[in-house]
Amino acid sequence: MHIKKGDIVIVMRGKEAPYFDDNGKKVYTKGRVIRVLPKENRVIVEGVNMVKKHARPSQANPQGGIIEMEAPIHVSNVMIEDPKTKEPTRIGYKWVEGKNGEKKKVRYAKKSGEILDK
Repeated sequence: MHIKKGDIVIVMRGKEAPYFDDNGKKVYTKGRVIRVLPKENRVIVEGVNMVKKHARPSQANPQGGIIEMEAPIHVSNVMIEDPKTKEPTRIGYKWVEGKNGEKKKVRYAKKSGEILDK
């Protein structure tokens, strides 16, 4: 999967899709990836796709009731935020030389060429 836990992503489709504000500027919904579900090709993004769920009382939640939580969103509906331009970008892979001469495969932003993996 091209998206990892901790990445900042921009939602491109769904109810949080980009829209134009009154000044004609494009507004994006951004969030940090909390969890990646590779078998289902889905990611859970912080503050995106919020749903209300009925929970019965438990030790963790003694009150029970209706709780609001993030639901998974398909990975094709999000794009990684370019660290330089703060716009959505595609991901590429390349090999870079490590500290002790060994090669390491890293992800980079196609728009700016910035390396995403540290």
